[in-house]
Formats: sequence, C-alpha cells, structure tokens
Amino acid sequence: MLPVNSDIPRRIALVDCNNFYVSCERVFHPAWNNRPVGVLSNNDGCIIARSNELKATGIPMGAPYFKHKKQLEAMKAVIVSSNYALYGDMSARVMDTLGQYAPDTEVYSIDEAWLDLTGVRSEVLDALGRKIVMKTYQNTGIPVSMGIGPTKTLAKIANRISKKYDIPGRVFNISSAGSLEAVLVSVAVADIWGIGRRWAEKLNKQRIYTALDLRNADPDHMRARYSVVMQRLIMELRGTICLNKEDIAPKKQIIASRSFGQRVTCKQALIEATALHATRAGEKLRVQHSACGALQVTIQNGKHNTRESYFSRSWTIRFPVATADTRELIAAASNGIEKIFKPGVRYAKAGVMLFDIVSDSQIQGTLFDTDNNPVSSRLMPTIDRINHQFGNHTLFFAAEGVHKTWAMQRSRMTRAFTTKWSEIPPVR
Repeated sequence: MLPVNSDIPRRIALVDCNNFYVSCERVFHPAWNNRPVGVLSNNDGCIIARSNELKATGIPMGAPYFKHKKQLEAMKAVIVSSNYALYGDMSARVMDTLGQYAPDTEVYSIDEAWLDLTGVRSEVLDALGRKIVMKTYQNTGIPVSMGIGPTKTLAKIANRISKKYDIPGRVFNISSAGSLEAVLVSVAVADIWGIGRRWAEKLNKQRIYTALDLRNADPDHMRARYSVVMQRLIMELRGTICLNKEDIAPKKQIIASRSFGQRVTCKQALIEATALHATRAGEKLRVQHSACGALQVTIQNGKHNTRESYFSRSWTIRFPVATADTRELIAAASNGIEKIFKPGVRYAKAGVMLFDIVSDSQIQGTLFDTDNNPVSSRLMPTIDRINHQFGNHTLFFAAEGVHKTWAMQRSRMTRAFTTKWSEIPPVR
C-alpha cells in the first residue's frame, strides 16, 4: 500500500467471494447451480454456508441440520460436509488471479482480499474492476464482488452494497455514487467493519444508528468514550485513510475446539486432539502477530446425554514469557490433559483457549530466559508458509497423531478435486 500521506488519491478495492464454500462445490458440480445448496459445520452439525436459493427458504445461518433435514430433503437441497482442503486451494487460486491485476494485494481472509488500485485513472477504474471480477470467474469458477472506495472502511461498505443489490458487473465504486450521504444512511452502524455487537448496542443508545450518524459524530469525543480505533473509523468514513488491518483490535482470546466424531475414552487420543487444536490456535495467533501468556485446555463429555453424569474439566497453564511457538503450546496442552484426564469418561469434546494475548513486538522477557526466540521466529513462519503454499497439514507435529480415529465426522464430504491425484475429476 502507498504511504498514508501520499498526495495521490487512494483507490482501494475489497474483493469478496460470493457464497464461497458453496461456490467452490459448484465449480465441480455444475448441476447444482440454481439448486438450494448448503455446507455443514464440523461433524455435520450446523449449516454454515448457504446458496442464495437456500437463503430464500428462510433456513437461517447456523441452523442445526437435524432440525431441518426433512424440509431440506423435501426441497431436494444438496447438503455436503465442509471440505476445507478444497476451499483452501480454491482460495489460493482466487488470490493468485487477483495478484496478477494488483501486485499490492493484501489477503484478509479465505474469501476476501484488499487490492490497492491507487494510480488507476478514475475514468477506467470501474472498467478495470469489472475486468478483474470477470477474469477471476473465468480462471477459477468462483463469482466475486468488488467494492471500491478511498478508504478500507468505505470499500468494505461498497462491497456490501455490491453484493446486497446485485450491482451489474458486481462492482460498486462508492466515489461514483450520486450522494455519499445517501449510501451511508442506508448502512446500519452494526454493519460497519470493526463495529462489534457491543459497540453497536452502545452506539444505538447514543442514537447513532447508521454509518452516516457515526461519520457525523465528534471523533475526539468518540475516542475518549471508546478507543482510538473508533476515532479512526470515523475519519475513514470521512474519506481520510488511517486504518490498517492491524488497527482492528486483534482477538483477546483465541479458541480452537471441536467435537469428536465418536466418543473418546483414551488419554492419548485426547492429547492428540488438543495438540491439533493448539496447532490451529498457534497459527491464528501468528496471523495477527500476537503471542499468548496463558493456555487453557478443556475436556468434557456429552452435556445433553441423560444416561451419563456431566463431566467437564479445564486446566490453565501460564507461560513465563508470552509465546506463539506451537511446540510450547502443544507441550502445555498435553501437560494439561495429564492433569485433568479421568479414566472411564466418554469424552465428546476437547478444546484449547489462548488468552493474555499481547503483540509479538511487546513480549516482556525474564532475567533467566533461555533465548530460543530466534529459532522460533524462523521455524514457525516457515511451517506456516509451507502449509499455506502446499496445503493445510503438509507439515504437522507428530503429537497430533497420524490416524486420528477421533476425528470429526464428514459423511457428506465431496472429493478433494484439486489436492489429491486420486480424486482429480476425469476428462471424458
């Protein structure tokens, strides 16, 4: 991205994949176009992605699958298990295409990326946006929408409008709108990037209901009442770029938790599962350039099983120095399992939570540190980079286990069309 103080007008685009998980499935199942399609969560529990056709039926996001199973069967909906290997690979293909048109690309999530189009002449900007959208679909089969604005916050709003109103060409340039005020007044304050539920409720009590209301609020007063992030959001709504991704507050807690595909009674299986969760939590920690001061491991049996007494235990381990090293997280989680494991219990779920999270640039050492940080600072990013480039779990820690008999159920998962030679679609 160009320096904030550059005199060149900023032109930032947010590209967002439409119904990403469903779109990935439809690339390899074109017969599913125009049919209701849903993707299920871990262990096929809840609906976490819906096609537009499924949304139109009124079945909400996060709905338990078993409650709507008969309704879904009656409408002949296609329901599949989540296929994360496929989604991750398709995401990489989308990001590669975007990078060909905007070298300064910042991946924001699995289905979103910022493109810096600063320097593109205003008279050709929208046409370039439509070309990027079209080429992304041609290259990957994934439909995307684009919002363009002078700041990330306004680009995010523009993207939302592009998707909500099905703008022709799937590109909406907020700077081309007849009235910016008319756009902002149509956006609820809760829908602004960086405004969480609690802030939205607090703002509503101040009679700040829309993006326009927030833009017109006093930045200094709002900073004193909330934080510097709120002040920067207001300035961004006014067209002054001052908010980077890292300015949106990183998570104060990171949780990695998953139910087992079948009940677990073996301590080793719990150790393997929590090692996997610690690995995932560590990856999330490093993405936001943070380190944690403590880890809590939790195990429990089925909460709603009336034939068994409910059992849940947790153990907290504090680190002498905040860490983002997966090896330390795994060791702490395994130690926690050793402390709280109870034989004879049929465990249904295990999880890891990281807290006391600080920026990795603000780690406070101790007098007696054994300086392993240079090794960790090279090793962890290298592992992350390899897994990102060649696919999740290309490199993994032995503590996670190999066979994973406790793994989640995904009885409806489609083939790994792009990541396994044996499952590549045949050409006829």
